[in-house]
Amino acid sequence: MSSVGRDRSGYRLTVPGKRRGFVLDWAGRSDIGRKRAVNEDSVLVGPLVFAVADGMGGHAAGDRASAAVVERLAALAADADHGYLDIARLDGALSAAADDIDDFAAHIPIGAGTTVTGALLALVEGEPNFAVFNIGDSRVYLLADDKFSRVTRDHSVVQEMVDAGLINERQAEDHPDSNVITRAVGFRESPRPDLWMLPLRPGMRLLLCSDGLTKEVDDRGIRRHLAAGGTAAETADHLMDAALAAGGRDNVTVVVIDVTAPAHQTRKGPASPVPSSGGTAA
Repeated sequence: MSSVGRDRSGYRLTVPGKRRGFVLDWAGRSDIGRKRAVNEDSVLVGPLVFAVADGMGGHAAGDRASAAVVERLAALAADADHGYLDIARLDGALSAAADDIDDFAAHIPIGAGTTVTGALLALVEGEPNFAVFNIGDSRVYLLADDKFSRVTRDHSVVQEMVDAGLINERQAEDHPDSNVITRAVGFRESPRPDLWMLPLRPGMRLLLCSDGLTKEVDDRGIRRHLAAGGTAAETADHLMDAALAAGGRDNVTVVVIDVTAPAHQTRKGPASPVPSSGGTAA
């Protein structure tokens, strides 16, 4: 397990060439849970990129796999331009992480890999956006203007069954194949992230989480905690407590990010996910 970054409040983000900006607060938590012997999740918290990775592999290689991804993503921040990241460099970071994983797992017959979901700060036509990316079944949720939505789509056998109309979302929660994913970083495959653009708006709140949370707390419970009015740190703590109280059958990792306006600015319009062209990173 690797944890990169720290909680922060009051991070000021400017908009190049414009007399306005945003304030970000964030908090990340990771716990081994009640049943596992090793925490194979890793977490990265800001200031320019946020990520949750959930590792898998024999011989306890999952923790190294998830760590490889967050460390490669953290390195992106070194080349930030005006406080923002180049989306085009995401694929390179994920491919480098996949190479790292395949190198250390060369002697492991089943290989090693990790899911990853995250959000990086990028400019799109001069406007700040969260570029949300996903590989696997870790998730990103959005709460904005009292509207709650899941931004990411799971890469899993069960999600494919839901999409085909074979089962519904409630049946998917307890399906015996719920752990079978169809995309990962590692396992000697090229990573293929999906990508969504979320324009920054005051009042929006993002949650990044591993499936250790969503196995224990359903979407209604997640929304309730996100909408309860706590700070980013308080909300991350409450989500973690809820997952552990419900059984904590897996490692649990959460990141909460809040966006507000500086005191001199007024509230802007609603935030909603905008899929990128094709829905997959180039």
